[in-house]
Amino acid sequence: MIIWLNGTFGAGKTTTARELTARLPGARLFDAEKVGEMLWHVLGVPERDFQDFPPWRGLVVESARQVLAYVGGTLVVTQTVLVEEYWREIRTGLTAAGIPVHHFLLHTDRDTLVRRIRTDVEPESVAARQWRLDHLDAYERALPWLRREAEVVDTTALEPGPVAEFVLSRVPSG
Repeated sequence: MIIWLNGTFGAGKTTTARELTARLPGARLFDAEKVGEMLWHVLGVPERDFQDFPPWRGLVVESARQVLAYVGGTLVVTQTVLVEEYWREIRTGLTAAGIPVHHFLLHTDRDTLVRRIRTDVEPESVAARQWRLDHLDAYERALPWLRREAEVVDTTALEPGPVAEFVLSRVPSG
């Protein structure tokens, strides 16, 4: 199966994913961004976002299918997808491949997001600080469809451990 953690930058996807993979036997982190980086190498830097490349969406599905066929278990995907059409394409592909997808939206209020982004000291986060802040409006515009398509987990006052425990309580254990 796939546990897909969606949400904007600073909502806690990466730290929650680490907690999930530590708690769930056979779980592996699948970073769909690496597929995007590979496409940058081949197709060049996209005008807006690597998700705009149609091959990214197909390759995410096929890569996940291949990895699960090879190792089994669970893939925990931490990827912000804010374009509903892109999400539907990915979900449809995974469903057609027979892979159950459990989609969670890690949501935090804007003030908390801004504080988390501004105080994140990880080198890659500092370099992307303004980019992350610039995407908050797009996230807020996507909230109506995200709330329909995912189970919402409010991470405003929760540490990653309890968020991971909640997610695990919502997915089948076998």
